[in-house]
Amino acid sequence: MSQFWGTHQNKRDGKGRVSIPAPFRAALRDGKEAEQIVTVVLRASHKHPCIEAWPVEAFERLAVPVQRYDWFSDEHEDLATALYADAFPIECDKEGRILLPDPLVRHASLDGAVTFAGLGKIFQIWEPAAFERRRADARERTRISRLTLSAEGAA
Repeated sequence: MSQFWGTHQNKRDGKGRVSIPAPFRAALRDGKEAEQIVTVVLRASHKHPCIEAWPVEAFERLAVPVQRYDWFSDEHEDLATALYADAFPIECDKEGRILLPDPLVRHASLDGAVTFAGLGKIFQIWEPAAFERRRADARERTRISRLTLSAEGAA
């Protein structure tokens, strides 16, 4: 599976659609034929005021750890609700645009411009100023905790 890297900015159009950046569209396509419909799963982040965007295959893999909980337990129901209840499978149009559902737009406080932030396996959609605060906070916490990767982890 391709990775989502970088930060890109686009604007929502009058119909509430936004173009997924070309590098992200290429990662979503990852081996699919050009004429195949590309679907992305959008969901409200339960950690941040942003929208998470998942390739369908990656989102479907979340079912494995969720199903490890007893189906009738509070933990299973809470986690399944947090992951799936506000998930929207969205098809990209021929121009690579997606319609952002109103509940997710409200969750992320989106207006005109949006920031797409690559996070490797997924990407996020943010209100631009909120993302800049998030990025600065992440950099500072990484610096303070001296969070780093080993050479073996990168190989």
